[in-house]
Amino acid sequence: QVQLVESGGGLVQAGGSLRLSCAASGRTFSTLAMGWFRQAPGREREFVAAITRSADTTSYADPVKGRFTISRDNAKNTVYLQMNGLKPGDTAVYYCAAAQSYLRMTRSGIDYWGQGTQVTVSS
Repeated sequence: QVQLVESGGGLVQAGGSLRLSCAASGRTFSTLAMGWFRQAPGREREFVAAITRSADTTSYADPVKGRFTISRDNAKNTVYLQMNGLKPGDTAVYYCAAAQSYLRMTRSGIDYWGQGTQVTVSS
């Protein structure tokens, strides 16, 4: 069983920055593709970013391209989401996710979910 625990959310003004962290249990972290999703009230959970096992490839949803950066530290069993230039539209609960492959980093392919951390961006 893999457990994912997010941290780093909070309240920030538009244009500000936050760094989210996701700590994973167990020794299987390096075998998993990791990603971030987000969900605002009344909306579906949507893909934000993903990273491969070796961190050689990343992908981003169009709304966050150029502003968000996903990274991982396999020695620490941790994945990060650096969020710069935050906008009110980024307000959502952000969820860490793990999948068996980079190509399965979709809602239907996720094997493990974190509990979520709230990000609120004020205007």
